[in-house]
Amino acid sequence: MNGQKPHWGVPLAAAALVLAVWISLRLAGSAPIMEMRAASAELSVSEELPGFRVDAWYLPDDELLGFIEVPEGSFLMGSDPSLDPLAFDIERWSATSAQGTVELPDYFISRFEVTVAQFRVFAHESGRGIIDSNALGSELNHPVVGVSWTDAVAYAQWLQGALMEWSGTPAALASMFEGDWKIGLPSEAEWEKAARGGDGRIFPWGDAQRSDRANYRASGTTAVGSFECPECPFGLADMSGNVWEMTRSPYQPYPYDSTDDRDDLEAESLWVMRGGSFNEAEQNVRAAIRGGVDPGARRPDIGFRLVISRF
Repeated sequence: MNGQKPHWGVPLAAAALVLAVWISLRLAGSAPIMEMRAASAELSVSEELPGFRVDAWYLPDDELLGFIEVPEGSFLMGSDPSLDPLAFDIERWSATSAQGTVELPDYFISRFEVTVAQFRVFAHESGRGIIDSNALGSELNHPVVGVSWTDAVAYAQWLQGALMEWSGTPAALASMFEGDWKIGLPSEAEWEKAARGGDGRIFPWGDAQRSDRANYRASGTTAVGSFECPECPFGLADMSGNVWEMTRSPYQPYPYDSTDDRDDLEAESLWVMRGGSFNEAEQNVRAAIRGGVDPGARRPDIGFRLVISRF
C-alpha cells in the first residue's frame, strides 16, 4: 500500500479528517521507490560511531542501551484550545472535555529515533528485503526513513530476539525479557506522556515554540540528538521534529482506549504517527499533534522509536 504524511490545513471533525487523509494516502501514492536487494556485505556496518556501540547493533552506549524509564503515573492527553491556540479538533478529548487524564504503568522508551546504522545491521543480519533505498542510503547517525510500519514492527521483534540471545545484554533488560516485557512501537499514550511529561505542556520543552530545541522548518533530517533540550522530560531527544514517529495505536477519535492498541501485521487501517518532522511548521511539532500513516507507506520524513513495555 502506498501513502504519504497528512497535511492538516484547518481543524476538522475527526471522522471526516481520517476519511480525507485515507483517501489522499491512497490516491497520492508514495515517493519514488527503488527495489533494493543488496548483497549482505553491502548492508553490513563496521565503522565506529561516537555514542553508539558497534558490538551492540549500534544501540546507544549507555547503561540500558538507550532505553529510558518513564515512571508509572498519570498525564494530561489531548489539547485544550483555550491554552493552546494551535490545537486541532482531532486533539480534543471529548465533547465535554478538552483533555483527559490517562494512567500508565512504567515503561522504557528509546532516547533516540532508530538510526540508519541500527536498521542496516537489522537488514544485514535478518536478510529482510529493503524496498526503499532511503532506509539505507543516508548518514548512519540520522533517523532511518523510507521504512513502513511493518518494517518497524519487524525491527522491534528482531531486536528483542537478538538481545535475548546476547550474553552482553544488561541484566535489567534481560530480566524484563524473561517476564512479560516486549520491545515494540510505543502506544499513542506512551509516546505523548514521554513527549510532554505530566504537566500538559504544548511542546516537549514548554509552551513556547523554540527553533533551537528541535529540527523543524528545515530541509532534511539531522543526526539524532543534535538539538539539546534540557527542559524536555526524561532526557529524550527529537520528540518534536526530525521525523514523524510511528506508533502501535490505530488512528481513531479520542478518548484514547489502550484496549484498542494492537500489533496486527494484517490490519487494514491507519496507524497513529506523532511528533512532526523536519519539514513541518511549529503547529505540527507540538506534543499533542496526531497524524495517520498507512501501514505500507514509506516516506522520507517518517521513522520510529521503540519502547519496552508490557503489551
